[in-house]
This record gives sequence, C-alpha cells and structure tokens, in this order.
Amino acid sequence: MLNIAILQGRLVADPELRHTPNNVAVTSFTIAVDRSYVKSGAERQADFIDIVAWRNTAEFVCKYFRKGQMIALQGSIQTRSYTDSQGIKRKAFEIVADNVHFADSKRDNNSGTYNEQPRQETAPAPAPAYTSGNTGDFEEIITDDDLPF
Repeated sequence: MLNIAILQGRLVADPELRHTPNNVAVTSFTIAVDRSYVKSGAERQADFIDIVAWRNTAEFVCKYFRKGQMIALQGSIQTRSYTDSQGIKRKAFEIVADNVHFADSKRDNNSGTYNEQPRQETAPAPAPAYTSGNTGDFEEIITDDDLPF
C-alpha cells in the first residue's frame, strides 16, 4: 500500500503547540495550496488542507513558521470519524506531516517580513577533479544560491 502526500502552501494562521495528557507535543494547522489549473478569465483557486504534526516536527513548525509563510511538507493522509455537537457523524481528512521544510525566502530580520530577494548570477566554478567513478551521469551543484533559507 502507498500513502504519501507532498504539499507546498502558505500557513493560514500561526501554528500553536499543544501537548497530550502524556505530554506529547502536537500542532494542527491549515495550509492554502493553489490549484494548478486556472479557467480562462477566472481567479486562481486554493484548497485549504488540514495538517497535523507530532513530537519534534510539531515543535519545529511552531518555533519557525508563522502565518503567511510558505511551507513544504511530506506525510500521509489520515481519516478519522467523530460525532459533532449536533450528534451528526462526520469524517475528517488530514495530512499527518512527517517531514517539514522551509519553502520561502529568508526572513528580513529588521522588519520581520519575508522578502523575495532577486537571485544574483555568479560565474560557474570550475568542475572538480574526480578520482574514481563515472561522473558523466550527474551534475554537481557548486553553489547554494537555490536554497530557500
């Protein structure tokens, strides 16, 4: 069986850290994920997807992510059934996040906002000398300009 979800979107609110009665860290948050297809003349739509993170992942999310920030995550889809306050049976679908990554530009420490910085083009570095193996199949990434943090 295969149950893998990979998403990238923006947090719709600041995540809040909670703890279970057994003192296990957990957070629930929602991300807005733009749909890839836009009808001609219409605005792009977004899906709002509920995410749950546990333990160290929950602590990481609550410490480093805020409303509006882009987040990339990998996890699995989980369903649960419950009865609402009117006695109606409901089913909830959530993504349980296993891995969470920064997907935004660096934070501007002076203003507290996230700024898109234009990339600076640099001259490519000379290719490194290899002592063994076939290197024709892979390209070495020389700089870390593409990293989001």
